[in-house]
Amino acid sequence: MDKLPDILTAQLIATYLGISRRRVYELFQTTPGAGGIPNFDIGNSKRVEKKDFILWIEERKREKAKLVS
Repeated sequence: MDKLPDILTAQLIATYLGISRRRVYELFQTTPGAGGIPNFDIGNSKRVEKKDFILWIEERKREKAKLVS
């Protein structure tokens, strides 16, 4: 995770998570409260701050732990 840049693209996220870029864009369209990845626009492109991505992953882990316990 340390090697990721401070600003992430959909392709970087897709590669990191091992999912399709299309799925990343679906997560971009989902509100963060419903499990979507927080993002912002730069022109026609979507970007994600690394710190927000890390928090998003941590939240997914917490949700999973609640379901398992």
